[in-house]
Amino acid sequence: MANLRDIRRRIKSVKNTAQITKAMQLVAASKMKKAQDQAVSGRSYADLLNKVLVHLKEHTSEEDHPLLKQQDGNRELVVLVTTDKGLCGPLNTNLLRLVTEKVSKDATFVTIGNKGRQAMARLKRTLLADFGVKDPVQFSETKAVSEFVTEKFLSGEFNRVTVAFTNFINTISQEAMIETLLPISPIDLGRDKKFVGVGRDAEPSDASTGPEYGGYIFEPSARGVLDLVVPQYVNYQLYQMVLESRASEHSARMVAMKAATDNAKQMIKDLTLDYNKQRQAAITSELLEITTAMRALE
Repeated sequence: MANLRDIRRRIKSVKNTAQITKAMQLVAASKMKKAQDQAVSGRSYADLLNKVLVHLKEHTSEEDHPLLKQQDGNRELVVLVTTDKGLCGPLNTNLLRLVTEKVSKDATFVTIGNKGRQAMARLKRTLLADFGVKDPVQFSETKAVSEFVTEKFLSGEFNRVTVAFTNFINTISQEAMIETLLPISPIDLGRDKKFVGVGRDAEPSDASTGPEYGGYIFEPSARGVLDLVVPQYVNYQLYQMVLESRASEHSARMVAMKAATDNAKQMIKDLTLDYNKQRQAAITSELLEITTAMRALE
């Protein structure tokens, strides 16, 4: 059984740990609010882009833009979005488990986040590039990633680009997901994706508002609009996925640090109770020794 000095040392150590986890909880809560606001504010624009692309795809052919064209082969490029730091619960573990189960071992990876790069090296997967994205997320940083993978897709080096990220649902719930980024297809655009704001079904259009393209009139041409809108859609879709991942990261870290702080406080209570019991037992033992000595002298 530990003596009183050891228990005091443990109590002091746990109190110091609780102070650290409490500070990290407050920092994560502050960053979480900003990340959540940033993710939510971008969803309406992502939703509007999605609706436009759904209408464009329904009334154009794959030959109108190379990013819409299905390519033959099974060469997959995966953009893996993880965190730079740990202490965020099972967030990265769940995502990496999904990637291990769903993604082919022959796939090539582009990582965003240190944890993803380290995991790919540990799993001996092919890593093509690694990008750093600061906090808060800047569109220019994610645009560099989307332009890189788009170039690889257009060159024919890969015929499919997917994104593995963590979908932000709420503060205590995040979901690992893998979504297809390229080629853009009506299946991906039309079905209800689980991260809010992207992938919703398009609203039915009024054919009387436009002669040819489901309510939209394209000037100067449909191809000219596609050349502008499709790359912007790809760039913003990846940006939104990174926003969802960053909001999930700060939310998970805040919850994890709160749980650690609560556990530390409970441990302090248990150690204090144990300390008081042993101290009381020591005092009782000393009183018994004094009483026994006094009786022996009588």
